[in-house]
Amino acid sequence: MAAVIETTGTDRAKAEFETNKLSKRLHRLAGQAITDFNMIEEGDKVMVCMSGGKDSYAMLDILLNLQQRAPIRFELVAVNLDQKQPGFPEHVLPEYLTARGVPFHIENQDTYSIVKRVIPEGKTTCGLCSRLRRGILYRVAGELGCTKIALGHHRDDILQTLFMNMFFGSKLKGMPAKLVSDDGRNVVIRPLAYVPEVDLERWAAHRQFPIIPCTLCGSQDNLQRVQIKQMLRDWDKRFPGRVDNLFSALGNVVPSHLMDRNLYPFATIQASGVADPQGDRAFDEDEGCAPPPPASIITVQR
Repeated sequence: MAAVIETTGTDRAKAEFETNKLSKRLHRLAGQAITDFNMIEEGDKVMVCMSGGKDSYAMLDILLNLQQRAPIRFELVAVNLDQKQPGFPEHVLPEYLTARGVPFHIENQDTYSIVKRVIPEGKTTCGLCSRLRRGILYRVAGELGCTKIALGHHRDDILQTLFMNMFFGSKLKGMPAKLVSDDGRNVVIRPLAYVPEVDLERWAAHRQFPIIPCTLCGSQDNLQRVQIKQMLRDWDKRFPGRVDNLFSALGNVVPSHLMDRNLYPFATIQASGVADPQGDRAFDEDEGCAPPPPASIITVQR
């Protein structure tokens, strides 16, 4: 019996250690993203968009903790858009937010009926639903006097958007950590931009958030985004570090080595006699992956 108790205690201590490590990593990554992109400033009133999913719960949880430790003062107000989906448990978020002592606003708008009327049965609903939701949230932000709108998109969402745009839109375009909204009146921030989804899944399980599933679209397993998510997860499993490198590449762009003529003046560039600090590696196949050649085969010109 003593051995069983000792093992249980060891397992508990290990679990607490891992949870503490996860907590530190989440807060460090969110704090770093907020700092890198100057997301939250002194006196800001941040509208935290709450869908009832794991990401928005985690975002609020992390922002509440950072608010206590931050060297600046800022307000948080949680906002949920009740889209009048059949069976939506409208009591869950108000009860949770009240228990946490978080100021909140529930916006009631029947976008569900609009989406079901406009989108044929079996077709993807996410696009229209997202546009309707975005417009409403922008309006609510103004009415509440919010200076920033925080969305719960994480690192994997950003990478999925990059591939969605490349595969289906022929654009090298991702999802920025900070931007000015379409209406030009709001600043949208994504504090979880550096956070992998798997960490949010673990945090949600630990914190036992009362998750509300999206019943408007159901599972929709054929969504292109779902397929890309599976592709990235497969890569991460089979090629450790690949997804990290892909994400890092978004912040390490060399316009002169792409092909956008609006971004770089290819038509007018001339040889200047000055070395390019980026280096011309255009002819070195797999240069970034291949090991350096042995010293014995390198010929030094004298």
